[in-house]
Amino acid sequence: MPLHRGPDAPDERPVSVNPFYGLANPAAGMNEAPPKHRLPDAPIPPSTAHQLVRDELMLDGNSRLNLATFVTTWMEPQAGLLMAECRDKNMIDKDEYPRTAELERRCVAMLADLWNAPDPSGAVGCSTTGSSEACMLAGMALKRRWAQRNADRYPGARPNLVMGINVQVCWEKFCTFWEVEARQVQMEGDRFHLDPQAAAELCDENTIGVVGVLGSTFDGSYEPIAELCAALDALQERTGLDVPVHVDGASGAMIAPFLDEEVAWDFRLPRVASINTSGHKYGLVYPGVGWALWRDAEALPEELVFRVNYLGGDMPTFALNFSRPGAQVVAQYYTFLRLGREGYRAVQQSTRDVARSVADRVAALGDFRLLTRGDELPVFAFTTAEDVTAYDVFDVSRRLRERGWLVPAYTFPANREDLSVLRVVCRNGFSADLADLFVEDLTRLLPELRRQPGPLTRDRAAATGFHH
Repeated sequence: MPLHRGPDAPDERPVSVNPFYGLANPAAGMNEAPPKHRLPDAPIPPSTAHQLVRDELMLDGNSRLNLATFVTTWMEPQAGLLMAECRDKNMIDKDEYPRTAELERRCVAMLADLWNAPDPSGAVGCSTTGSSEACMLAGMALKRRWAQRNADRYPGARPNLVMGINVQVCWEKFCTFWEVEARQVQMEGDRFHLDPQAAAELCDENTIGVVGVLGSTFDGSYEPIAELCAALDALQERTGLDVPVHVDGASGAMIAPFLDEEVAWDFRLPRVASINTSGHKYGLVYPGVGWALWRDAEALPEELVFRVNYLGGDMPTFALNFSRPGAQVVAQYYTFLRLGREGYRAVQQSTRDVARSVADRVAALGDFRLLTRGDELPVFAFTTAEDVTAYDVFDVSRRLRERGWLVPAYTFPANREDLSVLRVVCRNGFSADLADLFVEDLTRLLPELRRQPGPLTRDRAAATGFHH
């Protein structure tokens, strides 16, 4: 979460309100509007408070036109009603809300079956506030299992975690918070994610695990999880090192089971110890809900599970957060129940079809070169063609924003810092009609961009609100 501080120079100007929102007489009673940076001295009418907040929020971007976010921006009205009915239920109070707790248990069981756990009834898991918390929990389990196996050397030895440099920032946070060395596989050439052999070569007796990403946020590509496991199998044969794998399936774990069933990435691979996903991404639920699952009870050390006598019930819990609403978990169960396997397959296929179509039309414009085509995650990345010198991707991002489209432009990490790209995330709700409008707006901008004397974006850090 971002950290905020108070204003450098407190702005004590009152917030302006429409006179019609006065208590009775629209021309009276509005001599003193509420301040912006301190609590007002007295209450104001609910209609006035509503107007003040709503008017300011109108300046936010339109979430349906936000092609930067993976997060769900559309759900059915019935799901919204269920969420409204459950927003006052505290998810942690399982003894008070036993049916909400049961729906969470069912979701875990459904995911264990979907991800081919050897014994779905023996898999363990929980809901979280999103994939970031789920990754933290998975990392904690990896570290504790390593510490148990190396009790004679830890805490003297420093544990490490191997991952590609393309991982989401939550993994860097995990390594910082839990004092684990992050060993990252750099990008090389046209490989924009982890290389299995390079990852295996970074492992040693202090490696707690390797993170494989099923759907890189940089370009939407799947990392080769099966090849990664094979490389670690070979490592074990040579050295005896038994290194587990965690699959960060924030997005792909809710795409691959429906569209890429032949791809082995989940618990079918014995080396995969745990998997996380974001229910609020391609799980098709509003933010925020995530899921963390372990192959079996052995993969999640019992000492990390707290059993709390809380409000009259014995409650096993494994989470960083405590109180949170049950609404998103209920919405996840609704969506699982509503769509089933065939429904999810239809929705995800439609989203992938839109991504491929837009990618092909962007490539046909001639000004751009595709890095990916939306054929794994419904996401594609592209950059300007080599002969384009009048503008760059940051100019394109800035001009699209003028039309309401939020398309991130960013530079890749080492060793491809020379590469700057645009990325389009296609989600359910980004319909074929909206996709047509997007391509039309991009096409309409090109003549003006081509007439520029050169790229106009001087400060790339300020060119886009997206910072990976």
